[in-house]
Amino acid sequence: MSATNPGARKSSSYKMSGRVFAYSLLLTLQYGAQPLISKRCIRREVIVTSSVLACEVAKVACALFFMARDGTLKKVFKEWTLTGALTASGLPAAIYALQNSLLQISYKNLDSLTFSMLNQTKIFFTALFTFLILRQKQSIQQIGALFLLIIAAVLLSIGEGSSKGSRSANSDQTLFYGIVPVLVASVLSGLASSLCQWASQVKKHSSYLMTVEMSIVGSLCLLASTFKSPDGESFKQYGFFYGWTPLTLIPVIINALGGILVGLVTSHAGGGFVIVSALLVTALLQFIFEGKPPSLYCLVALPIVVSSISIYQKYPYQVKKKEL
Repeated sequence: MSATNPGARKSSSYKMSGRVFAYSLLLTLQYGAQPLISKRCIRREVIVTSSVLACEVAKVACALFFMARDGTLKKVFKEWTLTGALTASGLPAAIYALQNSLLQISYKNLDSLTFSMLNQTKIFFTALFTFLILRQKQSIQQIGALFLLIIAAVLLSIGEGSSKGSRSANSDQTLFYGIVPVLVASVLSGLASSLCQWASQVKKHSSYLMTVEMSIVGSLCLLASTFKSPDGESFKQYGFFYGWTPLTLIPVIINALGGILVGLVTSHAGGGFVIVSALLVTALLQFIFEGKPPSLYCLVALPIVVSSISIYQKYPYQVKKKEL
């Protein structure tokens, strides 16, 4: 019987932790910079559905590349079935497609830091839906952290409304095309995340395969919606790439790679560090590139959001002996 080499095991552990740290750092930069990059590179004239569809295509290409590189591509597609794909990925894909469209609208109508902080309310809705669907309980500290997150969201919503209260049209646009879309997207994100968690636990789907399936199904849903949506009319009138410039490809590709990184990071480590760091990165980049310091409401809400996420990650629910 051959003994396991402790040195090799330790070396492997160091390599894995180093890789996770690298993934986390890249995801932090992606999360933090995405709102600013999207606002700067995607013109208002760009049809929302076109940028979302392009991102889904890029996600499929990235996922297939990584599956081919680690040698799982042939095995996965030999075992793949249409019924299994639709059961595991169909509904989350349709939900994520709608969520992405709402986020694209919100990017254009909120400042980057406010958007990033409001987007973190998805943690609250993920916790709610994982309890309803998977019966996954929360600790007292986590419940308190979620309420802190709601307080921060209310503060930011009030701040955005009051800062533009002098102009009613602008205020309404910020509310209905900025705040409401990102909050609805957070609800949808929580529901889709819970369904994905169910699929990975029950259906044993890999994160790469789910990325491919959800991107394809989501794209088909979006294409079907264009037959009756304003975006469909815009496609007919102006063409798919109306308003695009070479710069538009940058946020599309970065967003696609971010989707892959999320699966890699969350499979090896929690996302709390990434989310908290990304908020600080967003605040810093917004000040450097836009010369815009955070508003008073943002300054009050930022430590609340950071504390909320830190507490939520630090105090998970502990299963009692009677529940085992």
